[in-house]
Amino acid sequence: MSNRNISQPISTVMLPAKVDTVTVSAVEGMLLAALRPGARIIVDGSAVAYMSAAGVRTFATVMHEAAKVQARVVLCSFHGAAWDCLLVSGFSELLEIAETTEQATARLE
Repeated sequence: MSNRNISQPISTVMLPAKVDTVTVSAVEGMLLAALRPGARIIVDGSAVAYMSAAGVRTFATVMHEAAKVQARVVLCSFHGAAWDCLLVSGFSELLEIAETTEQATARLE
């Protein structure tokens, strides 16, 4: 019998059009609910038209919690002002970000 670990399936969390002080609690709740030991999660930002600094801080919190349970999280498909927010904050260097869901999936496999 083999002792190899069976990988968790890849989950995708779709973000709303706004990730700001109004929606950040719900977004954080969705992301934290997806975390479990060994989880592999894609955070799809394709619908995000606006993101505030509160949204970026939420991603940092989620990544910190993911590290505690050895989960992997890849953000993808951010564009426009949301992508600019990640760039300006410097979090684009700290978070794992892919251009497309296909690239995110490949990173998690």
